[in-house]
Amino acid sequence: MDYYTNIGLLEAERSASNYRYYAPAMIERLHFIEQRKQQGLSLVDIQHELNITPHEEIDVQMLRVKMQNLEQDVTFILEQINKQDNKDIEKIKKNFSPESIALMQSLLLLIHN
Repeated sequence: MDYYTNIGLLEAERSASNYRYYAPAMIERLHFIEQRKQQGLSLVDIQHELNITPHEEIDVQMLRVKMQNLEQDVTFILEQINKQDNKDIEKIKKNFSPESIALMQSLLLLIHN
C-alpha cells in the first residue's frame, strides 16, 4: 500500500504518531486496483481509469525548455571561466567542488549529444 500511496493511486492520512491510515473509500479503491491488476491491467492503465495523472508522465516540452535554459547557464559559466587567465581560472575552480565541475562537463556532453 505504501507503493500505491507513493505513486498517487491511494491517499493516506497521518495519525498523530505518523502512522498512515486509509479512509474506507481508499480501501475500496485498493480492492478495485487489485481486481484490475488480476485482469492484466498495468498500474498506468489503472491510473487512467481512476483519472489520476501518472507520475511517470512528463511534460516533454517543459523538460526541453529547462534543458535549454540549463545549457545556456552552463555555457555562460564556462565562457566566463575561459575569458580568465590561468591564475584566475584556478581561483574560480577552487570555488567549485570537483563534483560541480564534473556535473557541468557531463551536462554539456549530454546536451550536445
